[in-house]
Amino acid sequence: MRMGKVIGNVWATRKEDGLAGLKLLIVQPIDAYGSNIQTHLVAADRIGAGIGDEVLITSGGASRFILPKENPIPIDAVIIGIIDSTEVKRGEIHESSDRND
Repeated sequence: MRMGKVIGNVWATRKEDGLAGLKLLIVQPIDAYGSNIQTHLVAADRIGAGIGDEVLITSGGASRFILPKENPIPIDAVIIGIIDSTEVKRGEIHESSDRND
């Protein structure tokens, strides 16, 4: 899993049948301190995330089986959680961040 911040939406009027009904969001991967890492990606949303939310993303083969169907769907990443808070130890200082601000 990775963490990311939702930075936009993707609208596609024509797409693979297996993607019907899935919301597609643009996500900027972030590190444990909230800094941007890598380039952004498009992820299918299963839980109702929106712009500005920090989220948990899974990618690879597992993301293809998010719907209860026999056939996998053609996606690389899926949002599987909205982050409420994180706590990271940096040196001797504990930092806690409440994501609902």
